[in-house]
Amino acid sequence: MKEASGELNLTVVVVIIVALLSLFFFSILWPSIRNNFAKETRCDEAICPKKGTTPENGVATCTYRDKDGTEHDITCAWKG
Repeated sequence: MKEASGELNLTVVVVIIVALLSLFFFSILWPSIRNNFAKETRCDEAICPKKGTTPENGVATCTYRDKDGTEHDITCAWKG
């Protein structure tokens, strides 16, 4: 009986650790990953200054149109 309760305790500890790691991932890491992915996607679709002009600090101000057709100014990494 002691062995069975020991295995049950270990199972409970593993389930709690997995739950805590999942909570950390989905509450802290995933929103950051999702926002970074959305920003990079917007930068790929944005209209940036013409090639040959090098902006300062390696960033350019580009124009992005959302699904409604509204223009937004966004800052993107200059890919020259």
